[in-house]
Amino acid sequence: MSGGGGEIVHFDNVGLRYGAGKEVLSDISFTLYPGSFYFLTGASGAGKTSLLKLLYLAQRPSRGMIRMFGSDVITLPRGDLPLFRRRIGVVFQDFRLVPHLSVSDNVALPLRVSGMRESEIEGLVADMLDWVGLSGRSDARPATLSGGEQQRVAIARAVVARPDLLVADEPTGNVDPELAQKLLRLFEALNRLGTTVVVATHDLHLLKKVPESLIMRLEDGHLHDPTGALRYPPHRHAAGEE
Repeated sequence: MSGGGGEIVHFDNVGLRYGAGKEVLSDISFTLYPGSFYFLTGASGAGKTSLLKLLYLAQRPSRGMIRMFGSDVITLPRGDLPLFRRRIGVVFQDFRLVPHLSVSDNVALPLRVSGMRESEIEGLVADMLDWVGLSGRSDARPATLSGGEQQRVAIARAVVARPDLLVADEPTGNVDPELAQKLLRLFEALNRLGTTVVVATHDLHLLKKVPESLIMRLEDGHLHDPTGALRYPPHRHAAGEE
């Protein structure tokens, strides 16, 4: 499902400013390769969330070029964006679950939006809830769940459609270290199935938990590349590995 053997995302001299203010991101250039696992680090206010918004197509840049899945998304007609967004799973820092829907209905949302038949949805959602350890909470409403359980529902919803790209904004920020480790294992399992994963975090301890991960660091809106990951294809691709 990934965008071939070359690149899945390419940013070239991208800048972003909100309104008439100064740029919050400047001269951002990098390439993400299919089946790789990336950590995006940086202090609060460094621009991590802004960069993620560009990655999941919630924001257009002020300048520069962005290619995703082989297409220039800057010139892409707005009507074509939903098809691209379906290839991207997003785990938000504040979960963004729909409060009046059950756990299973929240997880099923991306599948229903894509037009999948209900007969197929039921089995996929059940498998996903089992995968994140919530098979017993399928009928619960989000308000009755703990923060960690809500986070796992948000992850299940983000990955149920097997996206080509998964973007997670501080996914371990509201959970204890043991659960943070379990969430990382889920991301790694998805990565081994071929999904490119980008996890934004300020927790530097997490970086050592995924030995094969590549690191991007933002400082004051500028991107640094301590591992050289953004200039050269990584040696290992997870796609196709079991």
